[in-house]
Amino acid sequence: MRIAHFSDLHYGAATLEEADRCFAAAVDRAMAEGAEVAIVSGDATDHGLDLHEPATLRLFAQVRRLAEHCPVLMLQGTFSHEPPGTLSVFRLLGARHPLHVAERIEQVALTADGCWLASKGWRFEVLPAGARLLVSCVPTINKAVVAATMGAAEAGQAVGEQLARLLSGFAPGHRLARGQGIPTALVSHGTVFGSMTEHGVPMAGADHEFTAGTLFATEAQAILLGHIHRHQRWEQEGVAGRQCAAYAGAIGRFHYGEEGDKGFLLWEVEAAAACCELMPTPARRTLDIVFEGRPDLDVLRDAVERLGVEGAHVRVRWTVADEDRHAVDRAAIEEVLAGAAQTKLEGRIVPVVRARAPGISLLDTLVAKVRRWAELTGVEPACVLTCLEALSETEPAMIVEYLLGAPEEPDLAPSQTSVLECAAIS
Repeated sequence: MRIAHFSDLHYGAATLEEADRCFAAAVDRAMAEGAEVAIVSGDATDHGLDLHEPATLRLFAQVRRLAEHCPVLMLQGTFSHEPPGTLSVFRLLGARHPLHVAERIEQVALTADGCWLASKGWRFEVLPAGARLLVSCVPTINKAVVAATMGAAEAGQAVGEQLARLLSGFAPGHRLARGQGIPTALVSHGTVFGSMTEHGVPMAGADHEFTAGTLFATEAQAILLGHIHRHQRWEQEGVAGRQCAAYAGAIGRFHYGEEGDKGFLLWEVEAAAACCELMPTPARRTLDIVFEGRPDLDVLRDAVERLGVEGAHVRVRWTVADEDRHAVDRAAIEEVLAGAAQTKLEGRIVPVVRARAPGISLLDTLVAKVRRWAELTGVEPACVLTCLEALSETEPAMIVEYLLGAPEEPDLAPSQTSVLECAAIS
């Protein structure tokens, strides 16, 4: 069975151009490659969409194109991206082939006449006659429900434990299907422990839904995953044959700094073996140029010449002290990057930090407070105290005359001149 696996389409107002260009190209490629089944493993939308929005209309159009070519299965993704009920309207799309929406834990079989047949419970007690493909569906798990049952502190770990029990419960049905020569697949939306995000961060927390071991324990040949935007795979060969688990990754590049190619997976699934290949999409090209201090325009020009920014989406980042924030010439940076499709400028301002002097408010005199401040900040107090004395003992008019260099300067003793100098400095 040749399966086209799409994931994390993220159709929305801000992502429409990237999502639709990449998904349209993916649909074209899947049809050209002769995909027999299409599966979307969650997050078809970026947020809740109204029916009249352009993103909704474009997503419907592309999914209908797929359903005109082959049977389609769509899985419920992250609730914040795909609010519950979002996918229900896709059931109403009329096309040559059926479209099944999996919003609950269930098994579905693709029959010989090209129809989807769903289990009444969480799995089939008996395999349907004439099944050509068996798919076990595990949509996003609502951790709030688990938290209400197990307690908030235990919810993260409890989800993983309960899912492990569930996944192992699919194994007998997959084993039976394998014995009858029927390809098997598991499709789910969640995080695998040890997987890498699109920004190169390993997912090593204790509250992730899956491990590679629990996924392979299902004894499904193909394990189609969604949620992480970076393509990656795990393989195992054992009593269940050659198993493969893989994230398709996002269909396009929606954020700066994402690593790896974007695309969809083309699976070849047999009763005892599975393999997949990433089919790239025309995702946008992004560049990050980072400066530790103020942006150097010469360095920026060299980077533009070396990397080439024509048609790319470029982000320039820098870090400067608060007093230098206005010294950055944003217009000059944008002029250097004039050939880029989009320019995003991000400056990080380091605020001036003023240390407090504990206990200073308890001291009686200003001289004592200055000594305490000098002690805590590592400043030699003698000069500061001399300036303080000058300010307190010298007439303001004398200080002003000294500063302005009045032609008729008073006849002052050397000690008075020193005091005026300190006052002037202050």
